[in-house]
Amino acid sequence: MRQDVREWFRARSYHARDFDPVALLAGKNGTRVSLVLPALDEQDTVGQVVGTLRSALVNRVPLVDEIVVVDSGSTDRTRRVAAEAGARVLAAAEIEPSLGHCPGKGEALWKSLFATSGDILVFVDADLVRVGPHYVTGLLGPLLTDPSVSLVKAFYDRPLATETGVAPNGGGRVTELVARPLLNLYWPRLSGVVQPLAGEYAARRGLLERLPFPRGYGVEIGILIDLLDLAGLDGLAQVDLGRREHSHQSDQELAIMAASVTQTALRRLGLAVTEPTLTQFRRAGGTQRGRTRPVQVDERPPALSVPEYRRGRTTGGPVGGPASEPVGDPTDGGRSGPRAGTGGGGDPAGPTRTGRTPRQSRISGVKSQLDQPA
Repeated sequence: MRQDVREWFRARSYHARDFDPVALLAGKNGTRVSLVLPALDEQDTVGQVVGTLRSALVNRVPLVDEIVVVDSGSTDRTRRVAAEAGARVLAAAEIEPSLGHCPGKGEALWKSLFATSGDILVFVDADLVRVGPHYVTGLLGPLLTDPSVSLVKAFYDRPLATETGVAPNGGGRVTELVARPLLNLYWPRLSGVVQPLAGEYAARRGLLERLPFPRGYGVEIGILIDLLDLAGLDGLAQVDLGRREHSHQSDQELAIMAASVTQTALRRLGLAVTEPTLTQFRRAGGTQRGRTRPVQVDERPPALSVPEYRRGRTTGGPVGGPASEPVGDPTDGGRSGPRAGTGGGGDPAGPTRTGRTPRQSRISGVKSQLDQPA
């Protein structure tokens, strides 16, 4: 490990037990915290995640000001379960519908900037099993106690169930096979980040709104690399949350994730994506059959460059318009509210960033757009 990385690792690595929620509340000083859960067909887990965190960090110790589930078009009972557990549930497609919509995790996170009011946003995946309040207090701790910290990434053990038993650290295959080699090769200052693709992280709105958001699985590595440019290594921190249990995807699905991560990283090296597809093979009927699938590579621009966002921030609240109301459940015939994807018109692709884009114009270039009238 490089000496500068070793020093960062020692200074900026924390454990969740280092932060007491009551002490964090006392030092919050008016800072608003939004907890955001991107979700897609997570009816079996989202209720427990929302209920546990709401009970501990809204009702018992009011450290979190709002819990928002941004749904990417679930066809199961995810939205109803989340709402019954106490979350404000929004359809990503109905948050600023004039900007268009394309399903994807990064899209949901980008849209959450328009529909939340927190000075700090905490992102937690909705597929977690046995989540505890330390997931949030651990991520908030460095941000609430050190103003020089801009982003806090989680790390943890990730057990993987196999045919022969449970591999204690068998999860995180895309991290070990794709993300970590890329970061060590091209962004060695990030080589000390234990879980660069962790879905649990927290950051200050003032920086998130200045970043482009990859719409798909590349969002985590994209935010990490871009914040290194924007805040420097000392502006990043990480916290040990112990153990993370969640559902796992097949190798075929992980390959799509790996392709998105790779292409997001290559774009930040100034390399154009020439073919945003992935061809995979499976044996069927005694022969290998190919299947070509699209890989999500386009990106949303920095929120601060979007007039709708700037107007909403000027008024001092969420800017999601009608999408700030809870949405309905597609399994109840629409009785509890409008379904995701039925609101608004606009270009279905919305404003995106595609093609070859220098890093300087992606981040620092936001200023020239901000000078234009909304």
